[in-house]
Amino acid sequence: MSSYFLSSNPKMHTFSILPSHSTLQISNHITISKFHPLQFPHSHHFSSSPLRLTIDGFSCPSSSFFQTLRKSSPFLISTPKIHSFRILAASLPERQSHEPTQPSGVVQSLQLGFMFATWYLLNIYFNIYNKQVLKVYPFPATVTAFQLGFASLVINLIWILNLHPRPNIRRSQFAAILPLVVAHTFGNLLTNISLGKVSVSFTHTIKAMEPFFTVVLSSLLLGEVPTFWVVSSLLPIVGGVALASMTEVSFNWIGFSTAMASNLTNQSRNVMSKKLMANEEEALDNINLYSVITIISFFFLVPCAIFLEGFKFTPSYLKYAASQGLNVRELCIRSVLAAFCFHAYQQVSYGILEKVSPVTHSVGNCVKRVVVIVSSVIFFQTPVSPINALGTAIALVGVFLYSRAKRIKPKTKTA
Repeated sequence: MSSYFLSSNPKMHTFSILPSHSTLQISNHITISKFHPLQFPHSHHFSSSPLRLTIDGFSCPSSSFFQTLRKSSPFLISTPKIHSFRILAASLPERQSHEPTQPSGVVQSLQLGFMFATWYLLNIYFNIYNKQVLKVYPFPATVTAFQLGFASLVINLIWILNLHPRPNIRRSQFAAILPLVVAHTFGNLLTNISLGKVSVSFTHTIKAMEPFFTVVLSSLLLGEVPTFWVVSSLLPIVGGVALASMTEVSFNWIGFSTAMASNLTNQSRNVMSKKLMANEEEALDNINLYSVITIISFFFLVPCAIFLEGFKFTPSYLKYAASQGLNVRELCIRSVLAAFCFHAYQQVSYGILEKVSPVTHSVGNCVKRVVVIVSSVIFFQTPVSPINALGTAIALVGVFLYSRAKRIKPKTKTA
């Protein structure tokens, strides 16, 4: 029996021709005819008999066709034991086996849940370790420079190991990134100053004002007009932060003002990033944009830190930290852990942003702030009055309402 194999994937379709005047109809356009009976020796070999190939009504000898096909097509396979041919049939609706298998909805949900949990956990440990370091080593510019330097080292290792493609920065892109670098640098510096002056919970309560600055800056720089529901959600945010500030035990004007200024710089960075990403010629992916501005921020902040605080990596300053409760070894370990968590939670945050919508990410960020505030109050045993707790809760509810209000699209007028 002579077999002809028609295949669009590893699963073959086999057709057999009986030893008589036989015709094989492969499709509406291709027909193979055999006009002599086949010979069947005891082995699997058979004597070749004349074949004719008819394509759209035109007949030709099959030998010349298959010689041409063998030269031009990688799908024709001939063996010495079995004279057969294989044609890639694009017309057959077979499942494409080479397509990657997509994970199921349950697997995707578990992956996303694990990423959110990692994001929150890293944030908690960053705030704890960072606060412990700043309490005994009150040099926020030096601490911030160390964290940016550690993150820059990790980023370069990621590029060297090809875990993420290295970007090629053009001069025009560099000019557009510089304002983001300034905002990124001062945003992290001001946050660390605030954490060194007031409690972690109070700093994050003030940073709940971020949506307010986002709306104001988007209106001024991007011309975006907020909806009624967005503006309404800002009222409980502002009211809750004001109520919490009035009853905060650790209230300090430097800590309050620097946390508020960090909202301005961080949201300026976010709005300018959005403006940069809208320009396709200058755009970078989120992770590379964060990586580039972090590295440049490190080189920008080091001379500023030396100018503001002097060179603080000396034995005398390390001994001062030891006198405050942490020896040199503990200080170094906590500084490294804080720097690692600082970079890792931001990388995970950008990874989540690639998988979910910005609104969903905003809701997750709101929940993260709640988790950080509660965990810091428990760990540091921060005294919280009922009115202070109420103000913080109102502000966080306002942040959640803001993230929900962003889903409501303004109605467009049609002619």
